[in-house]
Amino acid sequence: MLTNIAISQLYVLDQDKALDFYVGTLGLEVHTDVDLGFMRWLTVNVPGSKDREILLEQTGGNPMHSEATTEALRDLVTKGASGGTLFFHTDDAQKTFDELKAKGVEVTQELTKQEYGLDFGIRDPFGNHVRISQPLV
Repeated sequence: MLTNIAISQLYVLDQDKALDFYVGTLGLEVHTDVDLGFMRWLTVNVPGSKDREILLEQTGGNPMHSEATTEALRDLVTKGASGGTLFFHTDDAQKTFDELKAKGVEVTQELTKQEYGLDFGIRDPFGNHVRISQPLV
């Protein structure tokens, strides 16, 4: 029986820029950063949440992908069409929104009241979608 989600994966075009965004801007922390030879295994997590990681996989690092597949993946990521979306919760959506906007993060949807709470959308530097919400208590 499955008991938890351990690792989710997003394609990024540059792992160092991904670290800067996900750690430096969003405030996540590095969980694992290992050179496997054929690829860099780089995962981050929400501080205090060691059981759920996000693999920031660089396009072109997967030995199972041809160069044509790698180019197609890069194109999809840049267009925001790779299927990668992260959903985060926050205790204060307005404060988080204001802080990220002040840092120059690209906002794709302004802070909006929904049936389930407050939320907004942003994009990472590569095109991946990120949603941040403050659920109703």
